[in-house]
Amino acid sequence: MEKVKVGIIICDRYNTCAGGKCFRALKNREGAFAMYKEKEVELAAYTTCGGCPGGNIEYAPEEMKKNGVTHVHFATGFLVGYPPCPYMEYFRSFISEKYGLKVIMGTHPIPQKYLLTHQQLNTWNTPFLKEAIIPTMATESIRLQYD
Repeated sequence: MEKVKVGIIICDRYNTCAGGKCFRALKNREGAFAMYKEKEVELAAYTTCGGCPGGNIEYAPEEMKKNGVTHVHFATGFLVGYPPCPYMEYFRSFISEKYGLKVIMGTHPIPQKYLLTHQQLNTWNTPFLKEAIIPTMATESIRLQYD
């Protein structure tokens, strides 16, 4: 079975997050981690972006790569924060280009309560955000488990 080493970068707004939803989703292969259903996964890194405008984005992926990380996930908090991170698209391009790592938007499924609020606010209306939320949508019953 193929083994993948992943790193998670969380938005610094949530710097005290213990990662429970992300780790549960990884274990259950839910949300953006559903892409690993047929793979062995090792969580090899977990850090924050360093705060706006993402100072840690410049350095953390290099350390991750040295430790074998091939896939970097931006935590779902980047997408569901009020407002969503305005730097995500740039961060994805930067990490992919500079370090050659695959960047995935999201970790755990979007909690249902966030989905409803963002739909009311019409938050995810750009082509980038419409695409970015796809891996974390899951089913309503799964989203409710992450409320």
